[in-house]
Order: sequence, then structure tokens, then C-alpha cells
Amino acid sequence: MGIESALNSVLNPVLDPVMKIGEPYALLTISFLITLLTTVIYKYTTDQEFMRSVKEEIKILREDAKKFKDEPKKMMEVNKIMWEKSMKQMSQSFKPMLYTFIPIIFLFGWLRNHYVALGNPDIFFGLSWLWSYIIFSLVFNLALRKLLKIH
Repeated sequence: MGIESALNSVLNPVLDPVMKIGEPYALLTISFLITLLTTVIYKYTTDQEFMRSVKEEIKILREDAKKFKDEPKKMMEVNKIMWEKSMKQMSQSFKPMLYTFIPIIFLFGWLRNHYVALGNPDIFFGLSWLWSYIIFSLVFNLALRKLLKIH
């Protein structure tokens, strides 16, 4: 049994009923579910208090950098501190990515196979399934982050 058939045997029973809803609603539903899952995982695998404080510190540093636009040396110092803060924030983001990366790769493989079998139809305003997914997930991500108070 190849990886593709194993993938199909696991995901077909779960996702086929959703795909019967019809487009663009099927992809909209799947995009929402994937985004919800990854957002919740992100919230509970990152230190939200730390992320909030770093975000606030970077905001203050950006304002400071604007004040020093005529003083390159001071601006470089502020940018260096801002870079260090951003790196700390990014390192926190890697943990949830490790949990979600492999499952999402499998889901995308299944979605690609599904839409290739359908002849790669246009899903949303003439866009392919991938571009439609990206747009849907960006909108859902913004809304869910605000709703769940994620930093």
C-alpha cells in the first residue's frame, strides 16, 4: 500500500462528505477547519503573554526608529534590538509549525489529488483551489486570531 492510497483510505471517509457540499462551500469549510485547528494549536503551544509583550516592545521600537530617521547610528541600534525581539518571537512560532506541518502536507496532497481528478476547476472568482484556499484561510486566520485573542 503506497502513501497515496493510505492517505486516501484515511482522508476519504472524513473529507468526501464535505466535498459533496459543492464549491466554493466545500473548500470554504475545509479552509475554516484547517485554519481553526492550526490557530488553536498555535494559541496553546506558544506563550501568549510573551508573544503579546514582544509585539508591544516591537511596536514601541518601531516608533523609536521613526524618531531617529535622521540619526543613522541610533536607528541602527534600535533596528538591531527590534531584530533580536523579532527572532525571539519567530522562535516561539516554530513549535506550533512542527505540530501542524506534516498533517497539513497530507491534507494538501489529498486536496490536490481531489481537484486534479476533477480537472482543476475554478473554485472562487476564477481562481484555482490553492489560491481560493489561501484567500479563505487568510480571512479566517485574521478573524480567528482576533476572536481567540492570539498574539
